[in-house]
Amino acid sequence: MCIAENIRNRIKRDKAGTVYFISDFAQHGNDVFISRLLSECVDDGLLLRIANGIYYKPIETKFGVLYPSVEELVKAIARRDNAQILPTGATAENRLGLSTQVPTRYVYLTSGSARKIVLRGQTITLKRSVPRNFACKNAFMATLIQALKSIGKDNVTEEHKQTIAALLKKHLDKSTFIDDLKTAPIWVRKLISEIIKQNENELA
Repeated sequence: MCIAENIRNRIKRDKAGTVYFISDFAQHGNDVFISRLLSECVDDGLLLRIANGIYYKPIETKFGVLYPSVEELVKAIARRDNAQILPTGATAENRLGLSTQVPTRYVYLTSGSARKIVLRGQTITLKRSVPRNFACKNAFMATLIQALKSIGKDNVTEEHKQTIAALLKKHLDKSTFIDDLKTAPIWVRKLISEIIKQNENELA
């Protein structure tokens, strides 16, 4: 069986919703060859090209194709690069429900390579960041710290605090909390500690 048939058969066996990169097939040939073959799979309707160098085995529904979310795509990139990722700015705020505004530009910190991807009109920016931002053991705490840094010390409202209290009740990991909090700016540490103290009965 030739290389092209091997790759096609692999794609056919994979579940719908799988994201592919040219590097996923590096053992079968150079980038030019693989890129041409994946383009042929697009022409045949086996794959969709969702961004430059990124392909997708579509999930078909009665309403049309179900595309991967921004989060799913970013996680796929992180797995490929063996990198850590962390939503930041408005992306982190929206993820935690601290902002109702849906961003059209998504920003993530990464321990891998910086890049910018356009996914169906949405811009995804991966910004290489320092190891300190990935020091949190609990993913929720890491995202909360980034969201609060984005909101700013003087812009935190009572509504924000109520939302954070509810989030802490659901996601607080007491085994990692103290160490995780040390990675935050002083004002963020103080704010989160105050919210926990005010809601200590519910968070106990």
